[in-house]
Amino acid sequence: MVEQSARFEDIKIPLDEPIHGLNELSAVLGLPEWWPTGGRVAVVLAHDAGSDARDPLLGHLQRELTGHKFLTLCFNFPFAEAGKQPAEDGLEVLDRSFRTAVAILGRDPTAAPAHLFLGGMGLGARIAGRLATSQLRIDGTFFLGFPLHEVDAPKTATADQLYRVTSPMIFLQGDRDRRCHLDTLKQALGRVGAPVELAVVPDADEHFRVAEGSFRTEEEVRGQVFDALYEWMEDRLD
Repeated sequence: MVEQSARFEDIKIPLDEPIHGLNELSAVLGLPEWWPTGGRVAVVLAHDAGSDARDPLLGHLQRELTGHKFLTLCFNFPFAEAGKQPAEDGLEVLDRSFRTAVAILGRDPTAAPAHLFLGGMGLGARIAGRLATSQLRIDGTFFLGFPLHEVDAPKTATADQLYRVTSPMIFLQGDRDRRCHLDTLKQALGRVGAPVELAVVPDADEHFRVAEGSFRTEEEVRGQVFDALYEWMEDRLD
């Protein structure tokens, strides 16, 4: 049942040390009614290289997940907050920023999540996967449009980090994603030791947009992505 009284707050995430002259990052926190009672499930979502926390698909997922009683957090990476290029952050900065966002959910021990899912789109998915190989205790990792290789170059695929993830994973991929050839992804996932699922979204690209004249609408695509993600999360919590 979807809650009608969920609320969303614009918050700031303090940084331990300045990045690009910034002392904090912008984020949107989704609070379901009666939190922190119930299952106390939290979901952290990270954006892609060419986007920010206001990405339309992430916004849709955040609204729907919060409406289904999940605490949600969608945050800006430093490059997006400062209007820089993604490469100016570096993996260490991106990792640290994601960890800082996750940590803010536990600042009040009486309302800390009992369950945690991490994920994101594109670059955000890649960094979520890096955190899933660390000591963080998480229930699952989700990858939206995972950038497995360079555009139209499946031979450049690099999936080493996926082999170190121990939590359950789900990949949601558009069948027109030029950064993730589906057969190449399936071959890589066949060597993954953790439980893994793949949900293919017809006629969607790496940003889950549809082509002009498509038989589908972007609203239908977003609905399919949410349904697959929510069902997978519910299965992990059973």
